[in-house]
Amino acid sequence: MINKCLFPAAGYGTRFLPATKAIPKEMLPILTKPLLQYGVEEAISAGLKNMAIVTGRGKRSIEDHFDNAFELEFQLTGTPKEHYLKEIKRIIQEATFTYVRQQDMLGLGHAILTGQPLIGKEPFAVILADDLCDTLDYDVVIAQMIKIYNKYKCSIIAIQEVPLNEVNKYGIISGTLIDNSNDIFKVNNLVEKPDIDNTPSNMAIIGRYILTPDIFEILKNTKPGKNGEIQITDALLTQAKQGNVIAYKFKGKRFDCGNIEGYLEATNHYAKKIGLNIR
Repeated sequence: MINKCLFPAAGYGTRFLPATKAIPKEMLPILTKPLLQYGVEEAISAGLKNMAIVTGRGKRSIEDHFDNAFELEFQLTGTPKEHYLKEIKRIIQEATFTYVRQQDMLGLGHAILTGQPLIGKEPFAVILADDLCDTLDYDVVIAQMIKIYNKYKCSIIAIQEVPLNEVNKYGIISGTLIDNSNDIFKVNNLVEKPDIDNTPSNMAIIGRYILTPDIFEILKNTKPGKNGEIQITDALLTQAKQGNVIAYKFKGKRFDCGNIEGYLEATNHYAKKIGLNIR
């Protein structure tokens, strides 16, 4: 059983400065909800109740958001605005939140390793909140991946095809198609942010993972890679060499809210979903 979801949320969000000087990137709103809340809602929809969040300095607003706000609740109780808090109160009641701080920003692999005390020795999901996914009529992405994990019992990574001129922004995989009807690949190689001339494919890893607990020991022994960071891609390559990584071309639409263009695209998409006319 997958019971826990890890949220790496310690990054600086430099592409959104000066807004992210005081506001964590994960708390930037798409309409009325922070990005991180969309991720938590996805995890809850997949049946996960334990949210493990890796934070950093200046991220206290994340903890405050997923906590009761007694003064605000008191002020809104019995007023026409009381319903605005119903959604977040439901999340607080349904899920448990634990936190650990990442002392040094040494890459996604290091952030995941920092979360080990919150996860323990069990398989777990990972959601990167700035990769916002709308799966329309399908199950949420993590739920789709849990079904695949239940069959293969190894690490699962979500992928999508990207233009060749963008492969240098992602971890890129190559693999053997093992389930054509479900777009499932057995991974044989992973490269972090390759040059266009050296890329093994155009299939990019996005911010959804199911990881087996041996990933922690692998990360402890993974040397810093690109940009001096500990890359989860390098640790996954170790697992892939043992035949223990599956890539899944998920069903749905993904928005890269780590950059301004993707953030605006997501805002417009969700506005249209509720009938707002954006001009």
